[in-house]
Amino acid sequence: MNQDDNALIAERRGKLEALRARAATHGPAFPNDFKPTHHAAALHQRHGTTPNDELEAAGHAVAVAGRMMLKRVMGKACFATLQDASGRIQVYVTQDAVGAEALADFKHWDLGDILGCEGTLFRTKTGELSVKVARIRLVTKALRPLPDKFHGMTDQEQKYRQRYVDLITDEAARARFVARSKAVSSIREFMVGHGFLEVETPMLHPIPGGANARPFVTHHNALDQDMFLRIAPELYLKRLLVGGFERVFEINRNFRNEGISVRHNPEFTMLEFYAAYWTHHDQMDFTEQLLRHAARAATGSAVVTYGGQSIDLGLPFRRLSVRDSLVRIAGLSEAEAGDPGALHARLKALGEEPPAHWTLAELQFGLFEAAVEDKLIQPTFIVDYPVEVSPLARASDADPAVTERFELFITGREIANGFSELNDPEDQAARFLAQAANKEAGDEEAMYYDADYIRALEYGMPPAGGCGVGIDRLVMLLTDSPSIRDVILFPALRREGGDGPAARSA
Repeated sequence: MNQDDNALIAERRGKLEALRARAATHGPAFPNDFKPTHHAAALHQRHGTTPNDELEAAGHAVAVAGRMMLKRVMGKACFATLQDASGRIQVYVTQDAVGAEALADFKHWDLGDILGCEGTLFRTKTGELSVKVARIRLVTKALRPLPDKFHGMTDQEQKYRQRYVDLITDEAARARFVARSKAVSSIREFMVGHGFLEVETPMLHPIPGGANARPFVTHHNALDQDMFLRIAPELYLKRLLVGGFERVFEINRNFRNEGISVRHNPEFTMLEFYAAYWTHHDQMDFTEQLLRHAARAATGSAVVTYGGQSIDLGLPFRRLSVRDSLVRIAGLSEAEAGDPGALHARLKALGEEPPAHWTLAELQFGLFEAAVEDKLIQPTFIVDYPVEVSPLARASDADPAVTERFELFITGREIANGFSELNDPEDQAARFLAQAANKEAGDEEAMYYDADYIRALEYGMPPAGGCGVGIDRLVMLLTDSPSIRDVILFPALRREGGDGPAARSA
């Protein structure tokens, strides 16, 4: 904070003390009895084109409240612009209407203060819909000044850290989070409309599972045992399929103790849904419809622009196998795509060093990640993932080396991941054991062996399909946001003034 800001804060604190000093005669410094009856956007929508003579004749009585963003003082008549949750509206304050004392008080109020105004609607000579104020009150005294009105907050980290100021001063930021809310609401409505039951599963897990990721660890004192913030709700949701719920979904947080980047936040929001008697093909069809619905609800169109590119969610999404993508996008020949030596050489040429034990399918997947993924701009489902990297997915009957799994990529980013679920308890136990061996060998992201989940499968889980959709990444796409921090209200950041590796890594 600079010296000028410190001086302004001191001045505002002085004004607050003056308010407190006269509380006995003028009421509390922070009253809580003003009730707005109208919002700015609704007033503009209803009366935005009404001629002034009609407004004056009707005498529409309104009560509005909001933060004062602009103020013009002109002797015995003043204008101010109030901003509420819906938008802005101008108020006109005169000594004749409010009295000399109230006008004098108003002149000492600051930008950022929250005011309550009662009056009638009229239109100024310049045609702006306004409130002719009859009564005005200071509802909340702001002690800190707002950023410069022309430039707003220019430091990106400050926008993330002080999101409350960002939302006050940046209309685009508010619009992003309104779009996010609309998208999530539309997803919930779409799921319920298709017979899915919304459920809540634990955030604290005795065994982390459902994804290959490094968990956050905590300790439960009463149980005297370590617990894990969930990395995915998958295994609990599939337990519900065992229990007889045939269509379930959850929209909630996952936590992964991994890096922070424009695509990754350690706390993020996922939609996961599971349907008995669906295959991965059914899940792809449904996911495509779901995202199209969410886009239209959030933006009004199935065509969105991201990074200057037009993305059409209204067209059928392309579908390619991992192997086919190497031929069509990475430029390999059919022979090279099936040759471990050629795949190994391509990976080395890209600066990757594949482990010697990798199978053909793993080499294909490794090259896909290195040479194809970031080129998938228009919506594309990639299918036929190797068993080795899909420990919870059902193996293909046609080719047991791959699974009935898909990932959806848009603008080079994974948006969704789904598959036909593995419901063979013996196969699942064997894959858990393989994952446990990897963990013993030093892979911190490998899965644990979950004996209770195997027990649940032994009671019988119907054949099913499941899918997870990254809500944050979807909202990035829908709002043309380059960083995941732009669409999370309060993203993870280093502590202010912190030091050490944790602070520097953020």
